[in-house]
Amino acid sequence: MKLETLAIHAGNEPDSATGAITPPIHLSTTFLRDEDLGYSKGFMYTRHNNPNRKQLESCLAALEGGEAALAFGSGSAAAFAVFQALQPGDHIIAPDDMYHGLRNQLKQIFIDLKMWITFIDFNEVENHIRPNTRLIWMETPSNPLMKITDIERVVHLAKQNNIITAVDNTFATPCIQRPLEMGVDVVMHATTKYINGHSDVLGGAVISKNNNEFFQRIRHIQILGGGVPSPFDCYLTLRGIRTLPYRMRGHSENALALAKFLEQHSRVEQVFYPGLLSHPDHQLAAKQMKNGFGGMLSFCVKGGMEKAVKVCNNTRLFLQATSLGGVESLIEHRASQEGSETKTPQNLLRVSVGLEHIDDLIADIDRALTI
Repeated sequence: MKLETLAIHAGNEPDSATGAITPPIHLSTTFLRDEDLGYSKGFMYTRHNNPNRKQLESCLAALEGGEAALAFGSGSAAAFAVFQALQPGDHIIAPDDMYHGLRNQLKQIFIDLKMWITFIDFNEVENHIRPNTRLIWMETPSNPLMKITDIERVVHLAKQNNIITAVDNTFATPCIQRPLEMGVDVVMHATTKYINGHSDVLGGAVISKNNNEFFQRIRHIQILGGGVPSPFDCYLTLRGIRTLPYRMRGHSENALALAKFLEQHSRVEQVFYPGLLSHPDHQLAAKQMKNGFGGMLSFCVKGGMEKAVKVCNNTRLFLQATSLGGVESLIEHRASQEGSETKTPQNLLRVSVGLEHIDDLIADIDRALTI
């Protein structure tokens, strides 16, 4: 089945008890035990599994083309479980402009757990592989500088050295980028963002190319740690997925049009969007991103931080808020969100381009830049 069909039907079958075509929400935390003390219906306790979570995980695995998926209570919890599945002494390679929340996990928690972390420019990844390198974590496009990593190149190096590869596919989604088909082992999503798409559910997911030993370690951590989404959150996320392919087309079309407008604006210093011919990684992005380049972009405002913040304060349709991937457009002064160690330029604004009419969005950002 094509992606549009999978988004609607994968993991979503009519309820056998009532015939309802919309899955019911199973709020029960516990399930009946059989006379022989087993659980023949497959459910024991909602921390272990739940019908709504099973439906969501089945759908996510189908969308990414993986053998299995795990849903978590947040994207941070999903990534945390992947890192926790490693061992003390293991070495992780991660991007130097990694999403600051995951970067802080590695620096503030996992280094203390005697793990080695190297943050690098991925153009030089081969220079940082060690005998104890166990995981290469990619984020492409990166947040917020929209750098593109050559996934197939990294996978080739990793396989030569028996290293697990993972991609944070939150920005692109499986509608645009399919890392597992490029040989990646694990994909992570903050399902809070585009997967759900309506800024009303916190969630995360890990999808694995193979249901192997490493994936089972992550599953073990999911169950024992208990960082799982509620049945209602799973239900809402699954509902959001049904429109995902069509939403991503709209996000991508709007973002490209806005990026082209900003690139020509007299008060904009630089635009970061892989769909632009001026982007240094445009050819690579065009090779590994299909059906558009996503709904995220960032740009630097002439005049420094003061001017950038003024733009945020003067938009009307672009709401000044963190997060991304909802139907509404958001704008944010990213460096102030990331803290004192940020490498993000102080005059950079990150934009999550929503599904409003592009003429209205361009008019709003133009007004904010020029007043």
